Amino acid sequence: MHKTRLFGQSHWMNGIAQFLDILEMIEPYTQADSKMIRDLQRCKYLGKMIKSQRTPPWPTVPTTDLPPKELADTLVDIYLRTIESVYRTLHIPTFRRDYEAIWGVNTAPDMAFVIQIKLVMAIGASIYDDNFSLRALATRWVYEAQSWVSEPQFKRRLDVQFLQTNILLLLAREIVGVDGGLIWIAAGQLIRLATYMGFHRDPVYLPKRTTFICEMRRRIWNTVIEIALQTSMESGGPPLLGLEDFDTQPPGNLDDEQIMTEDPMPRSDETLTEMSIALALRRMFPLRLVIARVLNGIGAPTPYGEIIRIDEELRRLYKTTCRNFQAQNTGNTNTPSLFQTSLLDYLVRRYLMALHMPFFALALQETAYAFSRRVIVDTAMRIRYLIYPPSKISSFIPGDPMPTGQDLARLAKCGSAPFRTCSTQSCFLIASELKAQLQEEEGPGPVPLRQDLLSALDDAKGWALGCLEVGETNTKGYLFLSLVAMQIDGLRRGLAKDQIAELLAKTAEDAQARALVVMEEKAAEVQGTDMNLENMGGIPDESIPNLMGDWDFMMPDTHFYFGDSDTINWVNTVL
Repeated sequence: MHKTRLFGQSHWMNGIAQFLDILEMIEPYTQADSKMIRDLQRCKYLGKMIKSQRTPPWPTVPTTDLPPKELADTLVDIYLRTIESVYRTLHIPTFRRDYEAIWGVNTAPDMAFVIQIKLVMAIGASIYDDNFSLRALATRWVYEAQSWVSEPQFKRRLDVQFLQTNILLLLAREIVGVDGGLIWIAAGQLIRLATYMGFHRDPVYLPKRTTFICEMRRRIWNTVIEIALQTSMESGGPPLLGLEDFDTQPPGNLDDEQIMTEDPMPRSDETLTEMSIALALRRMFPLRLVIARVLNGIGAPTPYGEIIRIDEELRRLYKTTCRNFQAQNTGNTNTPSLFQTSLLDYLVRRYLMALHMPFFALALQETAYAFSRRVIVDTAMRIRYLIYPPSKISSFIPGDPMPTGQDLARLAKCGSAPFRTCSTQSCFLIASELKAQLQEEEGPGPVPLRQDLLSALDDAKGWALGCLEVGETNTKGYLFLSLVAMQIDGLRRGLAKDQIAELLAKTAEDAQARALVVMEEKAAEVQGTDMNLENMGGIPDESIPNLMGDWDFMMPDTHFYFGDSDTINWVNTVL
């Protein structure tokens, strides 16, 4: 089952491509009746069952029902302190005022605003606790919003609130995991909606409006183009717009309260406001747009010298931003939160890693590209630490502890946003570096390897299993990380190829068996009954053919495309 690559997604594959030999080595152990294949099929069956139980009926009729106010308050507060602080969509004082008002009236609240509240709560639910205990409720809220937005009353709804709702819906779909892999398509619709409403034109070219309206239009357009760019990076598709397609200026560096007054004085870039993080990303937007086009365009390859120039320019801009934030930390209580700085760091370094990704395989062979190899490995470690800090090391750069926030860690573990995808990719890149070091070293005795890389890879397996335990229905990431870690261990011990192959086969069987136990437990939670398939007589025969169809993985299928090798058809067929 071969796939045609239509988008510029090949840069994602450089880390995984170093481990194609694993699939070839365990091919003799992957007969259709082997235990690992049977467990893979069982996990796939259970995954489909779990997802079907979570999925509300379509269309899901929107209601004005809300959870108890204490819970609702908590979810709203989580959203406002995290995602809203980076992707500015709402005017927080106005939203809070209207939110509090709906609890004190006897009449039915406005459905349009209730939909916004539910989307805000759905996003907040992904960071509410370590187990995403509100996943089913969050999914229902997203379905209600999608049903409401899809009603055939489009034209009369074309207002700012409707555009805000579409932004929140797109973010919620991606984070909660409701068709998150198709967000790039939805981003195209979002751009056209905002453009149709004139948000691509700066308010100075439009009839005179209040400062509040002008600034909110700039903020919303700023979020729209940021989403367009980030979904381009995730999907491998083109960015859908260029700098020549709009003239809307960046929002002013103003707090939410300031824009409610006429002619407020914008603060300097060095002064922290509620817009600082969003504006930091906007200043780097043109360069990040260039990176997306370099990676996902269909033109001639970009010369390596230009790659280095782009790298230097992005680092310069980011260093200036970091210095501004550090200056705020001196005797000033109004400093960016740990979530804000961690997410900003993650987003910028993701572009740096992707920029050098096409040269990673070359860097393992040619010293001319050694800089790209170092950038990728160091950035992969930093991303891993931001998402899930290795337990056995306190830092990997002396004097730079790189603290991580609980909010971002929960978002990566519980949510289905790109944070998890990129973190998984970072694990494979770290493993690729370890494998390259083992293959490059010559001489007797064990090969000295970086302990921080080994610790990160070891912790990655536990992290991937933890994602399954909180509700992820794809076992692929955990299986491959287990195999990769075992191959690295076998190479370190100097084992022969056939010995490593046997260990890999046993590792695959053990990893999939462990994943099956987790999947049975999760299925039992949603079904309310014992889901041990052995006790139930195995997978129903009529269900097995459906297992070979499309399946919504933790990572898109294109991230696990392994070329046209006929020796690894088992992974394409079963996975």
